[in-house]
Amino acid sequence: MPALPAPELPTPGLPAPELPTPGLPAPGLPTPAPLTPAPLTPALPTPALRSVDPERATGETASLFTATHRALGVVPQLARVMANNPTVLRGYVDVVTALSTRGTLSADVRERIALLVAQENRSDYCLSVHTFRGTKVAGLTTAEAARARRGEAEGPWAAAVLDLAAAVVRHHGVVSDERLAAARHAGLSDGHVVEIIAHVALGVFTNHLATAARIDIDWPLVRHTDGENAMA
Repeated sequence: MPALPAPELPTPGLPAPELPTPGLPAPGLPTPAPLTPAPLTPALPTPALRSVDPERATGETASLFTATHRALGVVPQLARVMANNPTVLRGYVDVVTALSTRGTLSADVRERIALLVAQENRSDYCLSVHTFRGTKVAGLTTAEAARARRGEAEGPWAAAVLDLAAAVVRHHGVVSDERLAAARHAGLSDGHVVEIIAHVALGVFTNHLATAARIDIDWPLVRHTDGENAMA
């Protein structure tokens, strides 16, 4: 039987050959690029309040949904959340109906106020609602809707209304004598001022409810974080 060769020993005075560490590439080989995990899809916020299904509603709630559909043309998620308290939904429907049928402000001006208030309160739900209703129902152009979010309008009447509404929402109801004088100079009566503040208050209510309830947006999405290009 032939003799086996003797194992190779390191030369005296030289370091022993470097052995690769388990899990690492051998010396002299390129280090592989680290694996990058795929980005996670952000989870949608879980609604905080129950949404009442119109198909299962009975009694007063069913009647309120019918009235809501008559007033708005749809039964949006916001109304379905309000239906957790039928008294609140009844009050909302009554105020919306009264302001839209017996108020002095035209539909396009009402929608401009709603857009301004929703932008100030960072309510994506209400921005989505009123961008759609403003452009599809009230006759605003996309540019007019975007300007309304900044508190601006082309005509002097609408501009005076938005100027007053912006002061009310931005300064928590504090309106200077100079601003009131400017509003009156533009033709706004004390009755107009009260009605404008009512629309601001209605917008604040729906904005805060939609945000607190984390309502699913059931309208074409518009975000309050849209850049200037989107609002130009």
